[in-house]
Amino acid sequence: MKRSKMIIRAIVFGTLFYITQRINPAMAQVPTRDPHTPGYVSATELPDGTNPSPSINGNFVIGATHNPAPESMVQVGVPQGTIYHFTIDSKDSKIYPGIARDPGTFGTPDPADPAKLTVTTSHPAPYTRQVSVYVPKQYVPSTAAPFIIGADGPDDLLFTVLDNLIAAGKVPPMIAIAIGNGSGDAQGSQRGLEYDTMSGLYAEFVESEILPLVESKCQVKLTKDPAGRATMGGSSGGSCALIMAWYHPELYHRVLNYSGTYINQQWPHNPQTPHGAWEFPEHLIQKTKRKPLRIWMEVGDRDLFNPNVMRDGMHDWVLANENMAKALAGKHYQYQFIFARNAGHVDYNVKKQTLPEALEWLWKDYRPAKAMQ
Repeated sequence: MKRSKMIIRAIVFGTLFYITQRINPAMAQVPTRDPHTPGYVSATELPDGTNPSPSINGNFVIGATHNPAPESMVQVGVPQGTIYHFTIDSKDSKIYPGIARDPGTFGTPDPADPAKLTVTTSHPAPYTRQVSVYVPKQYVPSTAAPFIIGADGPDDLLFTVLDNLIAAGKVPPMIAIAIGNGSGDAQGSQRGLEYDTMSGLYAEFVESEILPLVESKCQVKLTKDPAGRATMGGSSGGSCALIMAWYHPELYHRVLNYSGTYINQQWPHNPQTPHGAWEFPEHLIQKTKRKPLRIWMEVGDRDLFNPNVMRDGMHDWVLANENMAKALAGKHYQYQFIFARNAGHVDYNVKKQTLPEALEWLWKDYRPAKAMQ
């Protein structure tokens, strides 16, 4: 499983390198950003190899060493949860029948608006989606459990961390649902349609088509309390995590993301949010009444920088996440933002270092009406 994930990651980033090299060879070298660049949020530098306390909010700089936290590894004597796997075919979805973009194609910026990408090679296409469900050993049958939804699943690291944190009493016993995407990436793809669309549709898909299957196939009961529901992901899956909670705060109150794609990647074009997820720090957060959300975010100093043909000034992942932290602070959100030195896009070493304390921070204020015994 780990080897297959590494192969998939290599293919994805190899493709990204090919696209950037083909368009502009200079862009193949991603710049290393300084966390104290003028205009970035003020952040606290932490000693190398440490994470911020789960008890505090704010902006922090970690690195340059990223060793795995003990909770990121299987521990002898710690009860291990049960993991279920099943698949979903596009023909069984009423919301996402499936699309794909032709291989080797991307899109063309609109001559009248460089922020708008025209994609002519996207067409209907079937998919098969993988779903993995972690049920902790401590789950009591028939009780309503808190849970976390993960994008681009399965996620063995998440399941291992939960084993250790639950056993230590640092997070509540929770179910983890890792949902695979419908294939492809960015504009014109099924994954892009699911994760980059600024609407509540993906959350509605999860609610109506995924969660009932989880309950029936895994013999569990999932809480309806939004304080007991979290979302997480990386890259477009990370921005999707916030999109789910933003458009449906009655369903989710907790968000965790690595290298969130808070950039202009939405397709089809939507005049209500013409800049896609870049709209979050640009307009939405500051102009909307504060929502009951608790948000954990991370970005790497070598994160993505304008890796496509669009030259709209809205494709810098570091700047996007810095702007997110600034906007969240301005509206007094409960958030923790990590700037990781010596780190790339959705850096796996950073995730192994930070995920345990990130999850502990995310659930710090959770007070269920009826805790599982």
